[in-house]
Amino acid sequence: MLQKPLGRGASKARPIRSDRVARPRFRSIGSISRPSSSSSVSWLSSPELVLFLVGARKTGSGFKSLKAYRSGYFGASIKLQSGYTAGVNTAFYVSAHPGNHDEVDIEFLGKTFDEPYTLQTNVYIRGSGDGRIIGREMKFHLWFDPTKNFHHYAIIWNPRELIFLVDDVPIRRYARKSAATFPLRPMWVYGSIWDASAWATDDGKYKADYRYQPFVATYKNFKATGCTAYAPRWCRAATASPYRSGGMTRQQYSAMRWVQRNHMVYNYCWDSSRDRSLTPECRM
Repeated sequence: MLQKPLGRGASKARPIRSDRVARPRFRSIGSISRPSSSSSVSWLSSPELVLFLVGARKTGSGFKSLKAYRSGYFGASIKLQSGYTAGVNTAFYVSAHPGNHDEVDIEFLGKTFDEPYTLQTNVYIRGSGDGRIIGREMKFHLWFDPTKNFHHYAIIWNPRELIFLVDDVPIRRYARKSAATFPLRPMWVYGSIWDASAWATDDGKYKADYRYQPFVATYKNFKATGCTAYAPRWCRAATASPYRSGGMTRQQYSAMRWVQRNHMVYNYCWDSSRDRSLTPECRM
């Protein structure tokens, strides 16, 4: 895998133009399997959050924004745990729960000792993550070690497109090609760490091993801007472009092509084993 950084100037087109960026407030979910427990819920505005996975399968911890959004820029700097983390899923995402939900994911799939983390981006539409899973995954091996330092991961969601960014470098663009294949419901911002041994590492070959607990992920430098669920209709959606016209710049497209050419390891649209009728955007 290539280790060189992107070319000078290719990675620094800031996704926020003139919108105000605020530190979002979150509530701790505590145990993901029991998010309504009053003993596990507290109100947080900390500049740094540490999530732990300790002791048992089908558990985890996380946080959720106090507000739902209908578009915006959502980002956090994250540092991952080194060593054996197979089966562990560390995530930063936006989602509309419960039931028939939309969801947009940045997930770090745990690794064995000698393998790199896999960054998985995913999009679920109208409950395609409920029951029979219909994922829209693109996966990457990063051009740096995400356990050494904090790196910034972000999602831009507006009525035209979804853009996934790593340190301001766009790695994936998911365009709105039809209302049926694009998330439109208001969504909350989440972070979580949980046991996904059934599928996370080599399709479930390697499981979470609790001899290496606690599993830890650290989040800081939270950024959120955009239109909340109850913002006025004239609220301006965030874009990846510094220009009022929106969209990505030529430089950003070039950077994204470089990442996908050198660091993408899976694209659901290229998987011949998938039922293409379930993901019509691949044919559009």
